[in-house]
Amino acid sequence: MEISSPEGFLFHEARNPCKIIDTAYRDSTSFSSLGTRHQSRSGTDGTIVTMVWLFLFLISFTWGCTESASENTIRFGLASAPTNLDPRYATDATSARINRLLYSRLVDFAEDATPVPSLATWKLVTPTHYRFNLIEPRPTFPDGTQLTTEDVKATYLSLLDPKSSSPHRGLLQNISRIETPSELTVDFVLTHPDPLFPGYVIIGILPANLIATNHSFHDQPVGSGPFLFQQKPDDTRLILKRRKDAQLVEFVRIPDPTVRSLKLLAGEIHLLQNDLPPELVTYLAEQPFLSLRQLQGSNFAYLGFNHQDPVVGQDLVRKAIAYAINREQIIQFVLGGRARPAQALFPPNHWLGNSELKGYRYDPCQAKTLLQQAGFDGTRRPTLIYKTSTDPFRLRLATIIQNQLQQVGINVSIHSHDWGTFYGDIKTGRFQMYSLAWVGLKTPDIFRQAFHSQSVPPLGVNRGHYADPSTDRLIEEAENTSKRIQQQTRYRELQARLLDRLPYVPLWYEDHFVLSTKAIEGYALQSDGNYDGLTHVQWAPSPNTQPQLARHTKP
Repeated sequence: MEISSPEGFLFHEARNPCKIIDTAYRDSTSFSSLGTRHQSRSGTDGTIVTMVWLFLFLISFTWGCTESASENTIRFGLASAPTNLDPRYATDATSARINRLLYSRLVDFAEDATPVPSLATWKLVTPTHYRFNLIEPRPTFPDGTQLTTEDVKATYLSLLDPKSSSPHRGLLQNISRIETPSELTVDFVLTHPDPLFPGYVIIGILPANLIATNHSFHDQPVGSGPFLFQQKPDDTRLILKRRKDAQLVEFVRIPDPTVRSLKLLAGEIHLLQNDLPPELVTYLAEQPFLSLRQLQGSNFAYLGFNHQDPVVGQDLVRKAIAYAINREQIIQFVLGGRARPAQALFPPNHWLGNSELKGYRYDPCQAKTLLQQAGFDGTRRPTLIYKTSTDPFRLRLATIIQNQLQQVGINVSIHSHDWGTFYGDIKTGRFQMYSLAWVGLKTPDIFRQAFHSQSVPPLGVNRGHYADPSTDRLIEEAENTSKRIQQQTRYRELQARLLDRLPYVPLWYEDHFVLSTKAIEGYALQSDGNYDGLTHVQWAPSPNTQPQLARHTKP
């Protein structure tokens, strides 16, 4: 996935789990040392406090008219609502994260992104034959029937059906046939060997009988996950019921980050995750009745380029850009320290991560030298068009990068567009330079999709037309080896090659955070940002820790 609007707006590419999103942060505070207007902390606090009191005043008059699902419902504030509750078609991060709660899957991922059993264990029978065995006790669907391998088969056959137009179909086209020797055993026979295949069967399993009747899983989700679909009162609300204790969880769409923060302060929602500007996070964390938890994330932010362009198509120019950007300063002062510098798509803790990669330190003198070698000097400066979304925080970042590039002799013109226009331009290659982030990357198929010379759209997402024979060779060698250690070696060599050639300029990995009222406890953050912590969250034992409006009922 890539990104350029609220973190909920994650757009899957043709192959899961690669997605695209632009996290929307909105705030006006910036730093004069980074070339933007400075606003004092006291001014920020005063504005927020005034808005809080105004908000509380207003809801004191309107609260009695608010209809609630239940007095004991835990409410989760979202920047964007899920767009599809059918896991075969979900193309945004919010949907993918909520669908994990509703549906079970054959395989999941460990913290280092290696595939691990979820519903089933597996073994390689032949190089093209994987056998999965369901683990007992098996989960049940809402009608009480146990999940069987027939449900697994029906789910994946529906994904492979050309008429289904599933965005995940491309990832699974290596499947030749699916067999179910028993209720507990399912065999996947492939057209060619693929040692990474277990990491691709991660789609939520649907009941075969409802697939056969063309049931609308988006409108009425039916799965075997830890939560059951309860109701969807309107487009802004979704209510689930936890199986183990009937605890209700309501997801509430509140697009504006300031309003979302005010609702958390008022106790109208009980937790929110990500999608806030750093200044709001800092302010909220200081409130005595709120808790902040943070965890290193793996969302990969980067600058992308059109390699057919006569300016940024030059290796020397891209390297000059890499040396000109002060990542550490941006992370500290703009991202509030909630990120870490990136050198590659996968962070060092990923099983394919390369901790030995040495990135491009901030070195404006080296940047100027490289530009001179590329034929640019004081009388002839390169001019770049930098495309981004209209989100205020993304514009602030673009302005900072613009300023830092201008300091080394690169003129930059920022062109901002609404998300649809911006993303449409990126998909069709109408750009010179842009910024986005890959979110939720787990498997190395992304390398072929994004960097192989044959993967230009519509065959892949190599939108910048990057072409390098050494890159192609390393991708193909890694794909064709059957031994994990050899794969790891080849992919690490590939990442070193990409860092040298810079099809992207790596920026940083953004952290995850959750803010919650002290009325609840037990929510654990996950490194990929999923919502699995809701399976364990519960009300705190002491009612004195709850904000005044933490629980409410219709009078």
